[in-house]
Amino acid sequence: QVQLVESGGGLVQPGGSLRLSCTASGSIFRIVAVGWYCQAPGKERELVATRTAGHSTNYADSVKGRFTISTDNGLNTVYLQMNSLKPEDTAVYYCNTRAYTSPVQWDDYWGQGTQVTVSS
Repeated sequence: QVQLVESGGGLVQPGGSLRLSCTASGSIFRIVAVGWYCQAPGKERELVATRTAGHSTNYADSVKGRFTISTDNGLNTVYLQMNSLKPEDTAVYYCNTRAYTSPVQWDDYWGQGTQVTVSS
């Protein structure tokens, strides 16, 4: 089993910055991709940013140029640097890890979610 622990959410004024962190632990054989997703009240969960083991990154159009996904310790720790935050960025943010727990068994794992609120 794989566990993800997130931290770093909070309340910030428009134009401010936050950094989210997520660390994976457990029976990890290999991580192939990590990402951040967000879910606002009444909306579907949607992609914010992803990064693969091959260092390929992908961002939602709404966050390009403002958010940056990065990793440490291979892909075991993933960060989301959020700059120039807007009220519409308000949501619960979830980290995701696609990990193999054996040479042939993989699954998607999710963090517990962290609230980001952008308001004056």
